[in-house]
Amino acid sequence: MSDTTSIPAPFDRFEGEVRPEWIDYNGHMNLAYYIVLFDQATDLLFDGIGLGLDYRRDTGKGTFVVETHTLYENELLVGARVRVATQILGSDDKRLHLGHEMFAIDSGLRAAVQELMFLHVDLVARQVCPFLPELRDKVVAWTAAHSALPRPSWAGRRVAMPG
Repeated sequence: MSDTTSIPAPFDRFEGEVRPEWIDYNGHMNLAYYIVLFDQATDLLFDGIGLGLDYRRDTGKGTFVVETHTLYENELLVGARVRVATQILGSDDKRLHLGHEMFAIDSGLRAAVQELMFLHVDLVARQVCPFLPELRDKVVAWTAAHSALPRPSWAGRRVAMPG
């Protein structure tokens, strides 16, 4: 297995900014654009793992999101700078489970969290398939590096009415 000491855990390298066109009728960032920022953070993580665009071009394989859950905690206004910290919550031969936390850089307040389940797919056959061996080794190493992090209390939540 690879040395995990050089793998950032959590992966905390993405920063973004709330654009004026992302503001909704309530004067804060529309819910769709939290997803845009989280997706950009995923792309950066995938580049780090070796699962990014080059991998897709070279292998004809990639990932599809099959489930996501987002919690909105603090509003973001136009011009707000954010950072996203990502934790790999788990993986197996075909799946990658991620958790993102978005923070306002100026206040440090957490604005939102997102949990996602990805499936590895053959983009030609449009079917789920195992990670290629060399990628699987990287996914295992990155998952191991993140396994020492505390599991977020919000991971695994479901939408339900209190009762």
